[in-house]
Parts: sequence; C-alpha cells; structure tokens
Amino acid sequence: MVFRHTLTRKDALLVFMGATIMHIWSVLSSPKAVLDQSILIDTQYHNVNVQPPVDLTVRPPKHVAKVFTLVATEIEAQHETTTVVLEAEPAYAGTGHISLYAPPHIGLSDELPHTSIIAHAPGWTIFRNLYMSNGTLFILSNNRSFPEIRMMTSTGLTAFNTPENIAAREPTAQNMDFITPEQARERWGGDTKRGERHRVLSVEGNTLLFNDPRQFLRHYYHFVAELMFGAWAFWHGAFSAPTTAPAAAFAFEHPAPPPIHRAIFAHSNADGWRDDPGFNAYFLRAVFPSLTVEVQEDWDDRVGATKPSQNFNHKEKKGEDRAWHFPLVLLADRSAAHRGPICGSQTQRTASEAWEAMRSANQLMGYRVGGWWEPLRKAVWDFAGVPSRHTPASVAEGDAGELASLVLPMPDRVVITYISRQGSPRRKLKGGDHKGLVKALEALVKAKGDGWELAVIQAERLTKDEQVRAAERSTILLGVHGNGLTHLVFMKPTRASAVIELFYPGGFAHDYHWTARALGMDHYAVWDDKSYTHPDEPRVNYPDPGFQGNDIPVNGLAVARLIEDHVERKRTGAPM
Repeated sequence: MVFRHTLTRKDALLVFMGATIMHIWSVLSSPKAVLDQSILIDTQYHNVNVQPPVDLTVRPPKHVAKVFTLVATEIEAQHETTTVVLEAEPAYAGTGHISLYAPPHIGLSDELPHTSIIAHAPGWTIFRNLYMSNGTLFILSNNRSFPEIRMMTSTGLTAFNTPENIAAREPTAQNMDFITPEQARERWGGDTKRGERHRVLSVEGNTLLFNDPRQFLRHYYHFVAELMFGAWAFWHGAFSAPTTAPAAAFAFEHPAPPPIHRAIFAHSNADGWRDDPGFNAYFLRAVFPSLTVEVQEDWDDRVGATKPSQNFNHKEKKGEDRAWHFPLVLLADRSAAHRGPICGSQTQRTASEAWEAMRSANQLMGYRVGGWWEPLRKAVWDFAGVPSRHTPASVAEGDAGELASLVLPMPDRVVITYISRQGSPRRKLKGGDHKGLVKALEALVKAKGDGWELAVIQAERLTKDEQVRAAERSTILLGVHGNGLTHLVFMKPTRASAVIELFYPGGFAHDYHWTARALGMDHYAVWDDKSYTHPDEPRVNYPDPGFQGNDIPVNGLAVARLIEDHVERKRTGAPM
C-alpha cells in the first residue's frame, strides 16, 4: 500500500532496472572474474568459493626467478592423479607485487576437494585440503600415493627412549587414515545427485597443527629454536621459488609466504606450551601478533563436534558424523621427524629435517646467512625496542668467490656477551674458573681498545626486552650449555658472529651447535682449554654426573685466545 501511494509505475521500473545493473556490475567485478591473473592454489574444481586475494607487496630481490611456480604433488583432477606445476603471471611484473589467492573454503553444497601435499619432509607436511573427524586426520583421495603415514604423524604421546614407548608412538588408523570420495559422502553426506548437502565445515585460513606433547613445548629452546624454527623454514621454503642463483644463498630480502592465521597445540593445554620464564609466549606474540591459538581443550571441542549426535536413549544416530576441513595446514610431528635420516641419526634436532629439505630443494632463501629467519628475528627486535639498525642487504650477483667476501660486513663493534649461569641451581662453572674467565675477557677487551666490549649478564635478572637487545648487540655469545644460548636466534648477522658453548669435558649436544650453523654462524664447543668446531665437533655425549653438575672447568685464557683468533680470521679472511 505504501508503494502504491509513493511510486508511479515508471518510478518502480527505474528502481528495478537500477538494481539489475548494480547486480550485473558486482558479478563482473568480483574476484572470481579475475582468477586467471593470480596463482591458483587449487585447480581440482571449478565450482569453489574462492577467497579474496592476499596481497603481499614486497620489493623484488635480484635473484628471484621471473616466473613464480608452486609444485603440488598428488593433485587429483577427476579422479586422476598427476604432478602439476602451477604458474602465475611473472612475479613483480609491472606493479612490483604478487598476489596469492588464499586456499578456498568450501560451502555445504560444494564437492569436497581432494587432499594434496605441497611439501613433505619427515615430521613436516604441508597439506592442502586435510580433514578431521572424531580426532582422525583424513586424506581424501582415490589413491594412496602419499608419504608413509608414520613419517607424517604419530600418537603424540610423551616420548621416552624405551622400545615400548617407541612402539606406542607409532600412528594407527585413529591418528591418520585415507578416505575415498565415496566413503566421505557415505560418512559425511553430500550426495549432490540427490541434492544433499554435506556435513563438512571449513576452518578458514592457514593453520599450524602441532602434534608435539607438552613435554617439549614447555622448553624455550625446543619451542622457539626447534619447533618454530623448523616450522618457519618449511613454510617459508615451501612457498619460495626454487633457484640456484649463487646470491640466493646470501639473501635477506625475499617474497613473503602466505600468512599464518592459527596455531593448534593438539596435545597441550594453555599452560603446556608456555615455558616458566615466559619466552615462548613473548616470541609467539611478537612474531605473529594476530595469531589465534587453540589448545587441547579447543581441539577436543572440535573432535566432539564431529561425533554423531545421540537420542534420548543415548544411542548414536548413524550417518550423522561431521568433519572439519583445513584448506592449508602445516602438520608438525616430533616423533615422525625423529624417524628421518637427518634428525634421527645425525642432529637429533627436528627442525633439521625441515631446514635440510628446503635447502636441498634450493628453496631456502638466504640459508648461508640466516636470511630465511630474518622476518621473525626482525619482528622480535621491533617488539623489544631494538634501535633501528639495518641488516645487510642482499649481495649483488657475482661468482661464488666474490660472494664469500661480500656477504656480510665485520661488526662495527665486537661485543662479547657472556651469559653466566652462576646464579642457577645447576650446570655451572667452577667458582674460580668463572672468575678467571671474566678476568681474561676483561683483559682481552682492554687490550683491543674502543672497538671491543664485554657484557657479563645473568639473564634471569633482565627483562625479556633487555635480553633480546643484549643478544642483538652480541658478536660472540658465550656460555655454559643451557637455555640462555637460545638467544642466538636474535643475534645480528655479521661476518664474525659466533657462539661459544662451554661443556663439561667429554660432553656435547647438537642443540646450539646445529642452530647456530643453520643461521650461518660459527660454533665452538669448549672443553676446559680445548675447542672444537665443524667439521670436527665431538660426538653427542652426556657424561654423568659432570654434564649437569656445578664443577664445569674452563680455562679463561684459552677462551680469550679463541675469540681473538676467530675475529682476526674473519677480519682477514684467513682459513680456519
């Protein structure tokens, strides 16, 4: 009645025509209309809901190939499995940027996309279209041409070095299994021929799914310098264009990978992934300020939501279970990584499998200088209020001989940071040897003059910001084997950057040795008055009771000579 008195027929016709034109315009200008101009993350189906593009604007480093490619294995199209190379428009063509489409989420009326793998190494797998129902991760596929499940996941139980526990951590079909499209339709619904909708909901965005037990998550080194270290190396590398250009190994600038929206700790409660000093949370919030964190209770909620509903007699109704769909997810599993040849028999560091897989594929940009780690290192610096300093820019193109001298400058000031554990309850130097070490280092700095500095710190007496700022200034990070040396991941890369780790004679562990070398730094293991470095490092050993004791010997004069010789070699380019 209102319209009859306020609008003429002519007015109504004009309104209708205007609305029609606006609708046509919105359809033509939607993201779906420009799919052919960006990288397609999934090519299996045409009828999918594609998210708006994630625009990653970066300056092009000189070593990046002109065509950015992603290789996705086991992509299925119409039930046929092939290896597909997805190509985009030339990276940085014209506008100086590249756009990545976020992986599609699915609607309740869409077909379920098949699972594919973007990258895999023991313990590290990036999936496209992974499913979870009743706690089981499902690979939706018509074939089983995938890596062994035991090399991707485990039961996630606490780890002990016993045959029984090792066997108990082997995955079962409850942990991960295959499901065919037909089985998925039978279990989760969605027979489109009958007009059915399925019961699968997408967890939108990109996910880090950590299957590690809290046993290791609550430790600063294992969380930051192993789990997050490996996750970033794998995530960064998987979305980098392979290149054999010599300068790529020394690069600090490179395209950003897709954003990470969520981290799920499936076997840890909220307290279980936080270390006592609080550095795990400090690091995670600094590098991923918008990250959503889910813990075991949240995972249990997701598991419970997929189970069939019950009637008033508490009987499950058949055919009413659901599933979650993860469009893009990195699954990290500690036990699976230890089944790999590098972690299991060489380094005992889970991150080494991820790091080496990307390095050997020529996809780990800046691996010689820790350039791949630069975005996270810089984020923590900014969070801690480090004064603005520029990391050396990527070196210019040149032959390998030239790169060796051009890659990093010598530091403006040689800063020796000795992290003392003398206030800790265990793993300390002999009292007299600690004093002798400090005296020898003070004498070295005094003899060298204004270009040298010594900082003796007890980390527990400093704020987290102060600890990060101290690490960033350090040229030489020195200390007894212990958690404080994890700060090496925040050191500024220079030609002379090095870690000196004091052990009880006969003892050695790969923790900080491998991590330092993965960032392009030298590492020295010291036994009293003797030192060892790659490739002649000692065998892993934990002599009892000395390794964890409070009577670790060290010759201060020998350590001072080691530092002086190291810096001089780096300054002159002399061989080791």
